Amino acid sequence: MIKPLQPKQLYHGCDIEQLTFATTAQLQPLAETIGQQRVLESIQFGVGMHHEGYNLYVMGSAGLGRHTVVHRELESQVKGAAVPYDWCYTANFQNPHTPHALRLPAGVGRKLQRDMEQLVDDIFNAVQAAFHSDEYRRRAQEINDEFKSLEDAMAEELGGKARQRGIALLHTSTGYTLAPRKEGAILNADEFKALPEDEQERIESEIAVIKDELKSSLSQLPIWQRKMRKQFKELDEEVTSVTVSQLIAELQQSYLDVPGVPDYLAAVKQDVIKNMDQFREQESQDEREFPGRSAEFSRYHINILVDNAETQGAPIVYEDSPTYQNLIGRVEHMARFGTLLTDFTMIKPGALHRANGGYLVLDAEQLLSNPFAWDGLKRALNAREIRIESLERKLSLVNTISLEPQPIPIELKVIIIGSRLLYYMLKAYDPEFGLLFKVAADFAEDMPREGQNDQLYARLIGTLQQREGLRGITPEGVACMIEESARRAENGEKLSLHMGSLTDLIKEAYYWANKAGHEHIGREDVQAAIKAQVRRVDQLREQMHEEILSGTLLISTEGVQLAQVNALSIIQMGDHIFGVPARVSATARMGAGQVIDIEREVEQAGTLHSKGVLIISAYLASRYAKHQPLSVSASLVFEQTYGQIEGDSASAAELCALLSALGDLPIKQSLAITGSINQHGEMQAIGGVCEKIEGFFDICDKRGLTGSEGVIIPVANVRDLMLRRRVIEAVEQGQFNIYAVTHVEQAMELLTSKTAGTPNAEGLYPLDSINGHIQLRLAE
Repeated sequence: MIKPLQPKQLYHGCDIEQLTFATTAQLQPLAETIGQQRVLESIQFGVGMHHEGYNLYVMGSAGLGRHTVVHRELESQVKGAAVPYDWCYTANFQNPHTPHALRLPAGVGRKLQRDMEQLVDDIFNAVQAAFHSDEYRRRAQEINDEFKSLEDAMAEELGGKARQRGIALLHTSTGYTLAPRKEGAILNADEFKALPEDEQERIESEIAVIKDELKSSLSQLPIWQRKMRKQFKELDEEVTSVTVSQLIAELQQSYLDVPGVPDYLAAVKQDVIKNMDQFREQESQDEREFPGRSAEFSRYHINILVDNAETQGAPIVYEDSPTYQNLIGRVEHMARFGTLLTDFTMIKPGALHRANGGYLVLDAEQLLSNPFAWDGLKRALNAREIRIESLERKLSLVNTISLEPQPIPIELKVIIIGSRLLYYMLKAYDPEFGLLFKVAADFAEDMPREGQNDQLYARLIGTLQQREGLRGITPEGVACMIEESARRAENGEKLSLHMGSLTDLIKEAYYWANKAGHEHIGREDVQAAIKAQVRRVDQLREQMHEEILSGTLLISTEGVQLAQVNALSIIQMGDHIFGVPARVSATARMGAGQVIDIEREVEQAGTLHSKGVLIISAYLASRYAKHQPLSVSASLVFEQTYGQIEGDSASAAELCALLSALGDLPIKQSLAITGSINQHGEMQAIGGVCEKIEGFFDICDKRGLTGSEGVIIPVANVRDLMLRRRVIEAVEQGQFNIYAVTHVEQAMELLTSKTAGTPNAEGLYPLDSINGHIQLRLAE
């Protein structure tokens, strides 16, 4: 007969004698992450591979410390690495809508920006002084005098001809006019009318002749004026060139070893000469105090896209909002007089720009949930350049003229942190993913409790406590945390590596220690924190247990019943799991070997549950229908369930209920069972074994323990047991029993107090055995 487990098998405690310290404050902090050697090797490999496509995908569940480990490893890698270049955008004076990208050594971008502001200030002041100098005024006067002498000579020649004909040529403010004259005096209108008609006609004809000559002479004036303007322009360009050349030559000399800057300064020189009038305009002193910074001279500004002046080693950039624009960059616009305007100074960088030459860390879920961000990242990595393009133009939603900045080449590593599900989905459905992210770093969920790992885990607890600046933790408190970690790992021989939940437990234990006035964090403080964590989310479990205790949900814990078994199930709400017993019942009748799963028929069962029922059918056929048809039809159901049922951990309970129905074998209601089975009836491990046991124990405990209550679990789950102290005390006192079995027949022996029976040479079982009863009923 199967014997119940001993109390020592129900809890894998921590040996407190191995924790040889007063408090964790005395422990040396860990220098590296424990239990994640595979991840560390993967990260080091991915970072060290400088070939294309060796970006990293770091996978694991939330709370494992993925971001912390990745950041720490990257920081250790970037020490001593070369600082990447500054990147700037400058005006393209020939084609303004395609700004030039300028690569500069780290820190030079700031210097060039300041130098250009100062250069514009100096050019403005120098040009102003040059155009107000005596030399410029003298040469300008010479040009004016030359034009004036030509005009005067023309007027003198024409005036002489007019005098010979008795006509006066008058120069007025509006131009030239002709008037009759007699004996040296100019005639007015009345005097002209007093002249004889023939004289008037003669004078008018003479005036007409002179007028034609005047028109011919005046036609030369635009030619002379154009020539004068050309001379003035040449003079202005000469003066500006002399003034600007000296200033720019000095600046070029200081940037001779920086590729691209001398050529840019040469282009600035030509543009300044071309737009010299802008520097000659006179405005108030306030407006011209800092001309190099004014918007009017913005085309000479330096737009520093990436400034690495203060960067130490390679940059590590974490983008927590990886939208398309936050990754690729954007071109901003400014509204002015109802029109949207932009220029190269409004180009803003993205995370790819800032991480260029270093590492970019992204969250997979955030990246994939932002439209076009994933496509934009892949395009940049494939092309190895960043091309800033607005989504509106990319989607052809607008057709306005905008900037097309010169693409910037990139050389960086992208590290995506996400779940395993997303990794394998991307691997399966995105052909480019495997080409761009060739390195996977898979975080371990737990570590084995072997050797000195308990002591190592204690140092981990000490490291977290010291990092958070909390009170020291006593060895008893550390032991309690280690044991809770094993329970959360659902394996008494392993320790959970979820740093997030462990850190939360330390902080909350500190709260309870502080509230109780304890100098250090002890076991009672850790237990108070664990109890409080459960209580905050435990309302649903309490309500369901109340329904069972009040008789609303029918669960029997005493007596015997035919074809009725208490199954152990769990309900998971977020990260909170609790156990609730459920009644499984079966019926059997004459038929053709069909087993009906009522949950599956009404589409209330998941695929795993349906698979478990099919395995039950296979077991029955294999065991009882080798030499004759299985002449029975049966049905199975979870009583009083109103939601989806999933999993195969109740298949052992379902089979026991079915066997009870087939053999008219009453089942003890004081026992509950959990476990999945295979086609040979072997019991297989299931999850949540501690919560399932405790869920049934709580019901029995509330109704009063008699010593007959207990649960049946697979042997494979014994190592997972980390039960509450109250359950262990009940087992120690003989009030509650936990049985571990390897085969469903062993479970039936416990449930019916009968032996399974051994077949004779003819394949017949003893009549008083479990299989004998079933064999007889099937024969009937």
